[in-house]
Amino acid sequence: MTVPSPCPARRDAVPDATRVARLRQWNLTHPLTFDAVVAAVAFVAILCGAVAGPHGPHGAHLPRFGARELTATTVVLAALACGALVLRRRLPRAVLAVTGALTIVELVAQSNDPRAPVAGAAVIALFTVASRTDRPTTWRIGALTCVVLTAAAMFFGHRAWYAQENLAIFAWTGMAAAAGDAVRSRRAYVDAIRERAERAERTREEEARRRVAEERLRIARELHDVVAHHIALVNVQAGVASHVMDNRPDQAKQALAHVREVSRSALDELRATVGLLRQSDDPTAPTEPAPGLGVLDQLVEGFVRAGLPVALELPPGPGPALPASVDLTAYRIVQEALTNVRKHAGDGARATVRIAHTDGALTVTVLDDGRGAAAGGRHGSEEGAVTEPGGGHGLIGMRERVQALGGTVATGPRAAGGFQVRVTLPLGGARTAGTT
Repeated sequence: MTVPSPCPARRDAVPDATRVARLRQWNLTHPLTFDAVVAAVAFVAILCGAVAGPHGPHGAHLPRFGARELTATTVVLAALACGALVLRRRLPRAVLAVTGALTIVELVAQSNDPRAPVAGAAVIALFTVASRTDRPTTWRIGALTCVVLTAAAMFFGHRAWYAQENLAIFAWTGMAAAAGDAVRSRRAYVDAIRERAERAERTREEEARRRVAEERLRIARELHDVVAHHIALVNVQAGVASHVMDNRPDQAKQALAHVREVSRSALDELRATVGLLRQSDDPTAPTEPAPGLGVLDQLVEGFVRAGLPVALELPPGPGPALPASVDLTAYRIVQEALTNVRKHAGDGARATVRIAHTDGALTVTVLDDGRGAAAGGRHGSEEGAVTEPGGGHGLIGMRERVQALGGTVATGPRAAGGFQVRVTLPLGGARTAGTT
């Protein structure tokens, strides 16, 4: 004998989880229609319970239909109770009161044979109330419903108070309250999980936007440092060339050569900075490392050729390896400070750059003697602010850079004349640039 393959049955069967999901979706999209179907099914079940006997022939455990007569009272009461179930979501407590009252009416009207099938509508209404309210209210209403309906069945029936019909009403109403409370708890749990997931998604989006804003601010600082430094040198050299063009053409030619060199350097740094915005697979993306203290002598040499005497004081011997963020920030601090000296300290000013390594920190100090009437132009009314034409942000941006790494900045005039910029950057546990 050939055993048929179970594969077709598996292929045609729909999983129970899929059925439940579809039924739940239909319940959410068509609530009134769903409640009408529930009311119709409850009505049919109540009528079947009204005509069914407790046992089949010869003591069988299956119910026997047609053993009892279906009365008009039962039909009318069942129709009213099930009709009220259509509004069980809009008026849950009112529907429970109506179905409970109709159940008591049936028990009183049929005291000789208290079958009370209309109690099934009250069970559904109690389940709805329990699933749509809080737990204390559920247990109060559930206990009241159980006691009232069970007591009515005991008082108006001709059987003993402990008959199975009376205990069945108590059991069904208690299970309805418990099931409704479980459904409410499950729904609240799922809603809480969904809310946390949505909140986490919003947090991730906000974090991404914050990181983008911080990166844009960092690039803007880089562009400001590059442009302000090189344009200031170009302006100075162009002014020198214009001044000596007629009388000393050789010096003018040298100044113009410096302008060309500085402008080329500015273009290279701008290209490297803006190139950070390119995609990682772009073949034109910059490959040179960001500037640091390793090329500080080249920076100082550019200022010396522009006419600003600079003394560079470095610690003896090789220093400790610096984090990339600290190295770049220290370079930009010196660049910005020397640019301010060149623009504001006046003719004949001299500058000194000191780099020192202390316990777990890097100290950068830029001093100038401030000779010239323009030396006071850097002392704005606000702490360390630069009062340049059009409103400068040199020292403000410098302070933001240092604070982003957890360092400190001290700027102000010197007692012996001139201006001082002193920056301390932590080497150990320095925060990532751009964080607050």
